[in-house]
Amino acid sequence: MVFSLFELFDAFVITAFMGFFFMDMFKKPKAIDYDPLTDTSYKKGFDWDAFKFAALVTAPAILLHELAHKLVAISYGLHATFHAAYTWLGIGLVMKLLNFGFIFFVPAFVAHSGGASPFQSAMISGAGPFINFILFLAAYLYLKFGNAKPKYKPLLILTKRINLFLFAFNLIPIPGFDGSKFFAGLFATFF
Repeated sequence: MVFSLFELFDAFVITAFMGFFFMDMFKKPKAIDYDPLTDTSYKKGFDWDAFKFAALVTAPAILLHELAHKLVAISYGLHATFHAAYTWLGIGLVMKLLNFGFIFFVPAFVAHSGGASPFQSAMISGAGPFINFILFLAAYLYLKFGNAKPKYKPLLILTKRINLFLFAFNLIPIPGFDGSKFFAGLFATFF
């Protein structure tokens, strides 16, 4: 089995947190020309439509990113496990409840074991950001050349923006994060 019940539970938790964290930022479209990033209207109380829309926009980018890490690690014969980063989700929750303007957290990670070579480590680390680039590119091309229905355009626009951000941010060589592991693995492989 590719996923354990604990991993599926963690994916559910992450989806719920992502919907809650971003439901004020990414609201469900109200009209065809609606831009969710410039909407300043505020609905008091819990907005289920905004919650579902925010989860639909953000969770796939995060979950597919982590799934890419896991599948590449497994393809190299390594044991890989998907985890929700509960400490980081707690930090994000506190930031959300305190109305921070920008919420920074790491919602999930994949731990792998089995002695990956530097090249394998680079490919495992790069898989997440590069799947975000593929999602960005797909949304961009569909918006540019596809015949997207107007009601799906806000979803595609946000998918494009979120995945471009995740691609770029995750390739910054911050120690302990994907970019650092990716570039360190490539450096160790070729030098």
